[in-house]
Amino acid sequence: MNNHSATPQTTLRKATNVSLAEALIIEAKSLRINISQAAEAGVSRAVAEKRAELWLAANRAALDSSNAYIEQNGLPLAGYRAF
Repeated sequence: MNNHSATPQTTLRKATNVSLAEALIIEAKSLRINISQAAEAGVSRAVAEKRAELWLAANRAALDSSNAYIEQNGLPLAGYRAF
């Protein structure tokens, strides 16, 4: 999976059109919210959430297997823990 972690300040910009509720736009403007930055933050958050969801789905079997092993056998080096 591609793990690009580019920040908005260092990436190229591409103009796009989005449709948002009129009342939301009016309120955002009245609060002096930069709509482009807010939209980018929201899309960025949605992308991160979807990547995490896909990673979890792709690795579910390995995680379940590891958890089952620990439930049956305990932590491999538990005897050496000082706490």
